[in-house]
Amino acid sequence: MFRYTRFEKARIIGARALQIAMGAPVLIEVPEGITPLQAAIMEFEKGIIPLTVIRPS
Repeated sequence: MFRYTRFEKARIIGARALQIAMGAPVLIEVPEGITPLQAAIMEFEKGIIPLTVIRPS
C-alpha cells in the first residue's frame, strides 16, 4: 500500500487548494461556503486528487 509522508501530503493538499482557489473545478460535491483548503482535504481523503508524487529511487 502506498503511503504519503506528511510533507508530501501537505504539498499535495496545498497545491490542490491553490488550484481550486484560482478557479479549477472541484472534483467532488461540497457543501456551500466551504474553503478551497477544506475542499482539497476532502478530495485528498477520497483519493481523487489528480496529482502524483515521484520519488527518487
